Amino acid sequence: MIKRLSSIRFSYIRSHLYGLFLTTVTLLSLLLSIYVLFAPAWLNATSIFVYVLLYIFLGIIISFYAGFKSSSDIKERVDYLSVLITQFANGNYSSRMIYFNEGDEITRIANELNALGEKLQNQVKSLQRMADEKADFAKSAHKAAVIEERQRLARDLHDAVSQQLFALTMMSEAAVRQMEKKPEIAKEQMQEVATAALKAQTEMRALLLHLRPVHLSGEALSTGVKKLINELKQKSTIDFRLFIDDDLTLSETTEEHVFRIIQESISNILRHANATEVTLQLNKRENELFLHIGDNGTGFTIEQDTDRKTSYGLKTMKERAEELGGTFVVRSNEGEGTYIDIRIPC
Repeated sequence: MIKRLSSIRFSYIRSHLYGLFLTTVTLLSLLLSIYVLFAPAWLNATSIFVYVLLYIFLGIIISFYAGFKSSSDIKERVDYLSVLITQFANGNYSSRMIYFNEGDEITRIANELNALGEKLQNQVKSLQRMADEKADFAKSAHKAAVIEERQRLARDLHDAVSQQLFALTMMSEAAVRQMEKKPEIAKEQMQEVATAALKAQTEMRALLLHLRPVHLSGEALSTGVKKLINELKQKSTIDFRLFIDDDLTLSETTEEHVFRIIQESISNILRHANATEVTLQLNKRENELFLHIGDNGTGFTIEQDTDRKTSYGLKTMKERAEELGGTFVVRSNEGEGTYIDIRIPC
């Protein structure tokens, strides 16, 4: 209620009421002066009191009407400006303001916002053009990238899967030694072996996910994503819910970046989320590509995230989105899953 009383419309009403107050004080002072100095027969205390009350009553009605009437136009124009700024914040830089013809300060602000939108749109085009050029350079350095990727996978295999397999071997040998002497302890150790094996299997799936081709092997983005999800459905118990447009027309660079973002996101889910359901939505909305990835996993506190691998993956996805002039938003809380929304102008 207090916020509403601070709006432009009520500011106009307050200014009219203030003018009414000043006019009433002036008129009352004038009438009292005439009454004291000249004491005309037609002017007495009762007539002054009735006249002033009637004047105030009519003035309040007129103040409210004039305030609403005079503020309607400026309020509507300010609302247009607010909507335009919101469109810019959401990455829709093609929006323009074309309704103002008054030539006042608000019109000047609208023209400056239109110029800002045009500059932002040109910057997005420049970013996408630079991304295309970067993709051309990346192709020429493909062999070096393959070597680097192999080295990274080798490090991950050694740091994660290799150590887990070594632990499995040690626990299995210990269980065999306890099998006859203490079967209860052996049973507990075998359960630990099963848990460690499941963790190693999940880690391997996440690593194999990165072995998918960067350039989609010439396939369309929708086809490549569907194949990737179908393979994961056969190898994991996660319920994938896929909503993707089949008629997406995107540049090769945009397709590669979006595909790699999806790869990285699903890899993080496999490694860290312990999720049972994953929703992936990819479609085109007006002049932007919208990508949503959500899971019902353990989630995390973004401000206090100390997992370097998760942070690195999120940073990589954000960088890829920003290279295309897009916006990257991640929402997560412990026990409430993780949700990623990406909007890319196209």
